[in-house]
Amino acid sequence: MKILYIAPTYKGGIGGHAKRVAEKLRENDIEVDLMDVPHIPIKKLKNPSFTLFGTLKAKFAKEKYDIVHAWNIPSAFVMKQVNARKKVLSVHGVYSEQVSMIHSSPTGTLAKIGEKKALALADVLTTDSKTVQHSYREKLKINFEYLPAPLDTKKFDDIPKASQKLNQIIYIGRDSYEKGIDILKEIEPKINADVVYCTNVSWNEAMTQLCKSRMLVIPSRIESIPQVIKEAFFLKIPVVSTEVGGVPEIIENSKTGILVPPNSPTKLLEAINDLLKNQDKANFFSDHAYEYIIKNFTWDVLLDKYLNFYKNLLKN
Repeated sequence: MKILYIAPTYKGGIGGHAKRVAEKLRENDIEVDLMDVPHIPIKKLKNPSFTLFGTLKAKFAKEKYDIVHAWNIPSAFVMKQVNARKKVLSVHGVYSEQVSMIHSSPTGTLAKIGEKKALALADVLTTDSKTVQHSYREKLKINFEYLPAPLDTKKFDDIPKASQKLNQIIYIGRDSYEKGIDILKEIEPKINADVVYCTNVSWNEAMTQLCKSRMLVIPSRIESIPQVIKEAFFLKIPVVSTEVGGVPEIIENSKTGILVPPNSPTKLLEAINDLLKNQDKANFFSDHAYEYIIKNFTWDVLLDKYLNFYKNLLKN
């Protein structure tokens, strides 16, 4: 079986997930190529330039694949030009809603038009979130296959053991509006701990800092299911997050973490400071979250689901 993956980037987010899946499939004797496409590194030009250059690259490529798997909406238009028996598109989050929040409503309206065209190009659509799956079914009457993002626990073997700092909490993610980093910075002076921001560091550095922290804070305005929550669960670091997107699928409030309303600085601050002074509660969350992640989201649990997904795709 020969598969081609297409993503605007293979660092962080859905592209980082694609790279991790490719690595695991290669370990299981499946050939996976990653298409590397140059793009203009400017916010409003990044996706259009990726689509343009990627389309030209795919159009003139001679290689044939069993499956081409595009990750995120812009990649679908590149996928269209690839010579492959089956075409898959994965979307983490409702694309047009994300664009509307990041840019503007008019831009989101245009994105919705492109979104419909992109979704129609695939033989199979997948998402890592049941919430996203439901949203597309309700809004566009389109069916997505649920393909959760696994956690590769072996990668944590390279993370150095570190003592937890009693006065440190952490944010890991992009420095962007939809991630709500501005909300956390607004309440930072009133938090009874130091806040470490990991916005542009390596995965190893982010995980090292996560190990040292009392909790992970997710102040997002919009999300699918952040992989960093699963990473915190595995490392037994409690999580305080806004109740957005697919987050409630993995955080059961007051059992595996704390959920607060989005765009509510006061509620977020209260939850953080309350958990800082209650170590028993933090331990309770950490123990239940660790058990949950081990039972549901490791490669030991999900590898067969991925292998069967691709094998069955070629049978139809």
